[in-house]
Amino acid sequence: MEKLQHGKAHLDESFITGESKPVAKEIGMNVIAGSINYDGYIEYKAERIGKDSTISEIVRLVVEASNTKAPIAKIADKVSGIFVPAVIAISIITFFAYLLLGQGIDNALTTFITVLVVACPCSLGLATPLAIVVAEGLCASNGILVKKSEILENAQKVNTIVFDKTGTLTYGKLKISKVINYSDINDNELLQLVGSIEYKSTHPIGKTFTDYLEEKNINILKVNDFENLSGLGIKAKIEDDEILLGNSKLLTKYEIENQHMQDEKKLAENGNSIVYVVKNKEIIAIIGINDIVRENAVEVINLLGKKKIDTIMLTGDNKETAEKIAKDIGITKVISNVLPTQKAEMIKNLKSENKFVMMCGDGINDSPALTVSDVGVSVNTGTDIAMDSSDVILTRNDLISIINLINISKKTITNIKQNLFWAFFYNLLMIPIAIGILKPINISINPMIASGAMVLSSITVILNALRLKRIKL
Repeated sequence: MEKLQHGKAHLDESFITGESKPVAKEIGMNVIAGSINYDGYIEYKAERIGKDSTISEIVRLVVEASNTKAPIAKIADKVSGIFVPAVIAISIITFFAYLLLGQGIDNALTTFITVLVVACPCSLGLATPLAIVVAEGLCASNGILVKKSEILENAQKVNTIVFDKTGTLTYGKLKISKVINYSDINDNELLQLVGSIEYKSTHPIGKTFTDYLEEKNINILKVNDFENLSGLGIKAKIEDDEILLGNSKLLTKYEIENQHMQDEKKLAENGNSIVYVVKNKEIIAIIGINDIVRENAVEVINLLGKKKIDTIMLTGDNKETAEKIAKDIGITKVISNVLPTQKAEMIKNLKSENKFVMMCGDGINDSPALTVSDVGVSVNTGTDIAMDSSDVILTRNDLISIINLINISKKTITNIKQNLFWAFFYNLLMIPIAIGILKPINISINPMIASGAMVLSSITVILNALRLKRIKL
């Protein structure tokens, strides 16, 4: 943490705070190391360095949470731990029983081997890992990178999902959200005019327009007499037209009548930064700049509601912006203005309430929460530390993948249970026959037939596991 000594500038602190809009900093204000300076010149004094810095504290929390995460129990290991000794015991008892009944050493030994062969736990050993491998492949083909196989068991238990806002529910950078055009030129021509002038600006909002021109492959027009009006906007000329870009204070300075205050108010209520476009003393447009909600975000929240999964927005952004976006996408519970350490504490509190929590985030500030959650999910546009801290990475950068992950997890667990059932059903059926319970009616098996039956049980489990590949998401 640093203290600003001289100068002023707009700094992007989103990697720590989650605030999507650059923050204006003046003398005496705190500056976070690693922030991006968009404009201006500043001098600052370092007050917390090394292990006391914000980043070091986040790394410490990630390591601490990693060391305390509970391991997932392996179903097949538990079952085999009981099943194998039981089968060996049954085989030995059968062997001595045959001897006591005067069946002879050859018959007793053959039955002993037959019981061991027919009860070989191959299918039991395949039941869980094979289903997991197939499910992981299905996840990968649908843009879901699962780092740990136990996540496929955990995801279906989730009953609470906590979302970061900036970069997760939203795209994490300012975009043009609304153009109210009062002129006779189309929106693309209007934005070409604005973007050409903003191309010469150092203000953070200017990048929104230049990015638009690059995305749409629109040429930049020649701009003359460019003038940066501090705190107001920009003045420039394109051909013979004088263009003003800026806020409502700019209109007051140049005594321009504003008949569009109602439109500005509506945009501002939706959390937009406002840019007036004035051509030759006449307002020709108002443009709203905002962080845009991700595609499918509303659909995902609705689907999670239908699955009876609670959703929470947890963000370092301000309360007003967070609540507006949460309302738009259907999230009713919002926790705002939280620091990275507080995010991790919030997750721990939810877990202490017997919630099984999935955390979805993308920034350095989310990494402690991602690590301490039961299932940590990061989008692939997130920071490296966020992706390293998460259990799952959404490579397609699409929130619908969360629904797919939960569905695949549920189908996988169902498939594993089916595999275990068939493995047990087979053994419960075949072991008594191998012992010789049906010999009075002339039905018996030898080790050769037993080995064939054992292979058949494994094939049954394999074919059932492969059915996961046919899941429709």
